[in-house]
Amino acid sequence: MSRYFLMICIVIQCSLIMGTLQAQENKYQISGVIVDSLTQKPGEYFTVAIKKDSLVIKSVVSDGQGKFSFPGIGQGEYKLLIGSLGYKPKQLIIKAKADTDLGKINMTPAASNELGEVSIAGSRPLIKQESDRIVYDIQADAESKVLSVMDMMRKVPLLSVDADDNVKLKGTGNYRILINGKPSGILTRDPKEYLKSMPAAGVQKIEVITTPPSKYESEGLSGIINIITSRKMENGYNGNLNARYQFPGGPSGNGNFTIKQGKFGANFYGGTGVWQVDGIKISDIRNSRGTSIPSSLYSLGFQKIDNKWGWGGGELSYEIDSLNLITVEVNPYGGYNQQNLMQHFDIMDGAALSAYDMASGTRYEWGGTDYTFNYQKGFRDKKEHLLTFSYKFFNSSEPQLNDVMFSNKVNFTGPDYKQENTSSSKEQTIQVDYVNPFKKLTVEAGVKAILRSGESNFQYLNFNPAQNNYLIDPSQSNIYGNDQDIFGVYNTYTLKLKDWTFKAGARLEGTAVTGNFESTNTTVKTDYFNLIPSVSFNRTLKNSQSLSLGFTQRIQRPGIWDLNPFVDKSRPNFEYFGNPDLKATLSNNFELTYSNFKKGSLNLSLSYNFANNTQQQVYEYLPAQNLTRVTSFNIGKSRLLGTNANFNYPITAKWNLNVSANLNYIWLEGMINGVLAKNSGLTGYSSFTTSYKFEKTWKTSVSFNYGAPDVMLQGQSNSYYYMGFSGSKDIIKDKLTFSAMVANPFQKYRAYRSYTEGVNFTQERIRENPFRRISFGLNWKFGKLKGSIKKSERSISNDDTKKSSN
Repeated sequence: MSRYFLMICIVIQCSLIMGTLQAQENKYQISGVIVDSLTQKPGEYFTVAIKKDSLVIKSVVSDGQGKFSFPGIGQGEYKLLIGSLGYKPKQLIIKAKADTDLGKINMTPAASNELGEVSIAGSRPLIKQESDRIVYDIQADAESKVLSVMDMMRKVPLLSVDADDNVKLKGTGNYRILINGKPSGILTRDPKEYLKSMPAAGVQKIEVITTPPSKYESEGLSGIINIITSRKMENGYNGNLNARYQFPGGPSGNGNFTIKQGKFGANFYGGTGVWQVDGIKISDIRNSRGTSIPSSLYSLGFQKIDNKWGWGGGELSYEIDSLNLITVEVNPYGGYNQQNLMQHFDIMDGAALSAYDMASGTRYEWGGTDYTFNYQKGFRDKKEHLLTFSYKFFNSSEPQLNDVMFSNKVNFTGPDYKQENTSSSKEQTIQVDYVNPFKKLTVEAGVKAILRSGESNFQYLNFNPAQNNYLIDPSQSNIYGNDQDIFGVYNTYTLKLKDWTFKAGARLEGTAVTGNFESTNTTVKTDYFNLIPSVSFNRTLKNSQSLSLGFTQRIQRPGIWDLNPFVDKSRPNFEYFGNPDLKATLSNNFELTYSNFKKGSLNLSLSYNFANNTQQQVYEYLPAQNLTRVTSFNIGKSRLLGTNANFNYPITAKWNLNVSANLNYIWLEGMINGVLAKNSGLTGYSSFTTSYKFEKTWKTSVSFNYGAPDVMLQGQSNSYYYMGFSGSKDIIKDKLTFSAMVANPFQKYRAYRSYTEGVNFTQERIRENPFRRISFGLNWKFGKLKGSIKKSERSISNDDTKKSSN
C-alpha cells in the first residue's frame, strides 16, 4: 500500500512540475556589482530590491563579490532599491527592454550622524536553489534569534531531525557535515549536543549540497551539509555576543570580534555550552526465538547526562598587496560527555532466572586543535583568477572510560570491570587549488594529499576481590594503529550561458589504509582507486523559475571508529566494536529539481540513489552467552526513491508560511551469517512553520514537524513529532534582542523506540528523552561596519570520512 502511496505522490509532483512549465512572455535579466565608492571594494550582503507600481516584487542579497541579479523580469519600468547599514540608500530607475548589466554601482558610506535604518519593504528570500545545492538563509528567518541550529535544521529543505535528535539528509544519516566548508572536531564525537546548544543567531546560512562538485572529497552517500557562520570581517571593528539558557539543559553562548587596521585583519570567535539532564528512562527487551531453550532479557534504568564543551579560534589576514594574501587560522576545542546509568536486569534462560542491579559510568572526552595556513595569489587580468596553496595540521585525542559495577546479584557471578580506550589521531593536509574564469567558462583544478595516523590503546580490567584491585585482561586488551593516506586530483568546468548553467567535473582519488595490532603483530591493508564524476545542469525559465538536474557518485569510507576493534561493553549483555576489514562503498545519485521564486519560493525534487556493498550495522544474538554483538560489515544493497517539496510564501509583508515534506521509499538487503535479510518501507517527514512580525519589533512563530519511522536492515524506529512556539523582541533596534521559546509543551518525555530482529531473536530499546524544552536568550551586536577584508577564496575542507554515528 505504501508503494502505491509513494507513486501517487511522485505523479502529483511531476504534474505540478509540468503544469508550471508553460510558455510565458519574454523575460529579461537585470544584474550589477555593488562597490564601496571610497575603497572600490565589493559590497557584501547589501539588500537589493526591485519595485514596480509601489510593490516590491523581488529582493536579493549581494554575494561576497558584490554581485546580484534578477532573472525573469518582464518588460517595463522599475525602481531598483539598494541599502545596507552604514551606507546611504540608493534608488535607480530601470527600463527593462533587454538583458541589462548595470555594471559597477557605487555606494557612499554614511556619516556617523546619518546611520539611519535602511528600509526596503520586502523580505529576503529564505531559500535559494542553485544547480547543485539548496541554500537556507538563516539570518532572513526571524526565529534565528531564538532557536538553536538543531531546531533550524527542522526547517531546511531535505533535512529532518528524528526523535533522538539525529539529523537526517533525505531520510538517511550517510552525509558529511561541515562548518564553513571545513570539518569540525567537536562534530566528530558529539554532534547532537553541540548542534542543540549552538545558537542560530551566529549562523549565516545552511547549504544542503546534493550534487557536490568535484572540489569536495567524495565522502557522504547522500551529500554534504555546510553550516556557514556569520564571521564577516570588515574595516574598523564589529562583534556579536549571544547568551542562552535552556530548561532542561543549561547555559550556552558564543561570540565573535573582528578588527581591521591597514593591511592586517583579525577575527576571534568562541563558544561554550552545558547540557545537563536527569531522569532519562531507558529499557531493553530481548527475546530469543527458534532456540531449544528460550531466553529473555528485560532491563529498566534511569540515566543522567552531563555534557560540557568549549570551542574557539582566531583568523589572521595580511594583504601583502592587491594580488597576494596570507591567512592563518587556529581552532582549539574540547569537552566531555559523562553518562551515569542505574539499571536493573532480569534474565531468563529457560527456567533459570538471574538478576542484578548495575551502576555504570561512561565518560567520553574530546579535544584538539587544527592549524591552517593559506597563501592566495591573484592575477591582474581578472579578480576571480586565483591560485591557492594550503596546509593544515590537526591533532586530537578522544579517550573513553567505562566503569561498571554490580550489586544485588541473583544467580549472577560477573565481576565489576573497567574499560579504558585512549585514542588519538594526527592529520596533515597539503592542497593546491586553481580557478580561472573566462567570459562564460570557469575552470577549477586542484591536487590534494591527506596523511592520517591514529592510535587506540584499549584495556579491559576485571576487579579481583582477593587483591581488592582491577587487573588487566590481556586477551581483551590491545594497541591498534591506523594509517590512512589519500591522494586526489580534480577538475571542474562551469559554463554559464544566458539561461543555462552547466557544471561538470571529475575527481580521481587513491586511498591506502593500514591497520596494525601490536600485541598480536598482525596487519590489515586496503588499497583502492576511485574516479568520481559529478554533473549538474540548471535552466533558468521565465517568471523566476528554474529546473536543475544532477548526477554524482559518492564514497562512504569507514572512519576510525568503524575500523577500531575496541569492544565497548558499557552496556552488559551488549557489545559494540569496529571492523578493521571494512571497505569503501560507492553510490550513484540522481536528482531533478524544479524551483519557482516569483514571490515566495517553491522547490520540488525527485531523487534516486542506489549502492552495492554498503556498510550495514549488524546485530547478532549468541544464545550460549546471552549476548548481542553489534558491528558493521560490507554486506548491503540499497535503493532509495524519494520526492521532496518545500513551499515558502509571504502571505503579507509581516506574515510568512513555510511547508515542507519529504517521502522516501527505501529497499535494503544483505547476507547475515548466510541468511538473506531484507527490509523496505516508506520514510520521510513533514513540517509546517508560520511566523508573524508585530508592530514595535515583536516577532513570533509556530512550528510543527512529523517524522515517519526510520527503516534499517534489521528493523525500524517509531514515528515522532515536534511542536514549537517562539517569540523575540528588539530591546534596542538591531543591537539587543531578547528571545524565548517553548517546545512540546504538552509532553515532558518522548519515547524513541528502536526495534531489531534476527533469525533467532527480537530486540527493542526504548529511550525516553526530555521532550518539553523552554529557553531564553539575549543577542547583542556592537561595532562599526565599513568595507570588507579579503579572505582566501579556497581553503582545505577534509570531508572524506564517514560521519560518526555516536
